[in-house]
Amino acid sequence: MLFRTTAIALLSATLLAGGALAQTGSTKGPATTSTTTNSMHKEGQWRSSKLVGLNVYNNNNEKIGDINEIILDKTGKVDNVILGVGGFLGMGTHYVAVSFDKLKWDEQPVRTSSTSSKSPATTTGSSTTTAADSSRSSSNNWYPDHAVYDATKDQLKAMPEFKY
Repeated sequence: MLFRTTAIALLSATLLAGGALAQTGSTKGPATTSTTTNSMHKEGQWRSSKLVGLNVYNNNNEKIGDINEIILDKTGKVDNVILGVGGFLGMGTHYVAVSFDKLKWDEQPVRTSSTSSKSPATTTGSSTTTAADSSRSSSNNWYPDHAVYDATKDQLKAMPEFKY
């Protein structure tokens, strides 16, 4: 897991450095300026390092796996997301590739009966939030809370295994 996280960080740094080098002007010709800058996080952009390890649930709020890897094509577009299903401490995990666009991303925490018992509720004005909600609000723009995929654990285990 540490190797994959390091690899994603190196890939991200390489892509960012390439973009920075591409924006420099030529010293032989007139100076060129770029109308777009990538110096700040924009709404709707997520850090790939935060997506790896994210829990995946089905439509019944049952955890079916987690994101193990993100596969890019040659253009840098996300092609597939590798989900790890089952297993214990990385042993016996079944890896499957699902299309990125088949996942629904949710920025709100999964609502279960145990969520309300773990975090004390606080009321602000007319809305009630939990301590977990307020801690997520500061980092909400950097990554979603979880993903939703319309399948059961058994259906995912029946899919062909993704081989590295």
